[in-house]
Amino acid sequence: MKCRHVCCYRWSSEERLDGKTAIITGANTGIGKETARDLARRGARIVMACRDLERAEEARTDIMEDTGNENVVVRKLDLSDTKSIRAFAEIINNEERQVNILINNAGVMMCPYSKTTDGFEMQLGVNHLGHFLLTYLLLDLIKRSAPARIVVVASVAHTWTGLRLDDINSERSYDTMKAYGQSKLANVMFARSLAQQLQGTGVSVFSLHPGVVQSDLWRHQHQCIQVAVKIFSIFTKTTLEGAQTTIYCAVESGLESQSGGYFSDCAPARCSGAASDDEAAQKLWEISCNLLGITWQ
Repeated sequence: MKCRHVCCYRWSSEERLDGKTAIITGANTGIGKETARDLARRGARIVMACRDLERAEEARTDIMEDTGNENVVVRKLDLSDTKSIRAFAEIINNEERQVNILINNAGVMMCPYSKTTDGFEMQLGVNHLGHFLLTYLLLDLIKRSAPARIVVVASVAHTWTGLRLDDINSERSYDTMKAYGQSKLANVMFARSLAQQLQGTGVSVFSLHPGVVQSDLWRHQHQCIQVAVKIFSIFTKTTLEGAQTTIYCAVESGLESQSGGYFSDCAPARCSGAASDDEAAQKLWEISCNLLGITWQ
């Protein structure tokens, strides 16, 4: 059964991932953990890329006991620090023979204004720039592992705003919702641009909206908003339900022809007009490279 909006069903597939390696950022909680659990159940080697190692080890133990798959490891990754991202990528490139699936899942949502270690606005820095750099550093290994997939967990929030290319770090003004929307818009644009670059390599790229999920992402919201989310939980998804579109994009066979696409409820979905603006996407790509100090053609 395919998942659908506000459903109690899991998307089902008998697809196995034995012999394949999947990296999942933010795999210690929420939809990241449920994604890791599902892919582990399918036989994949799971690399849980997490900032909080204590919580990650607890999640790892739970996943191994639940799935019977002991090929699950935890590696330190703090997406708000480019040194941590580079250190993580160095370990992966040295230790892993292959990376068949990279799931850029971790994120922060509508947090108070703050900056990453490198001075980026936190939501843009973690949700977009951190994953942009991570993908760049792992891409050669991913290409050598083809057929491979890169899955970017975005959000319908990408429709909330456009890019503020003249104030990408929200230094002149900050609106928590618009900054979050901008970071998710950047996710969708990045996936589209990357897919275009990777045509013919055997690496497919997808972005997705997981749904409105009952997860730790709401922790920065005012208590009344958190209560409202619980009250109207009938209209939201559990973390298990919210993980289904991520799993679908990582596992479903035959999606290669839709590389660059945006998905919701385990099906292709329409992204915003701003997300389809290739000229703006190219400018975002150049700005991202400049901020990170990398050259990526």
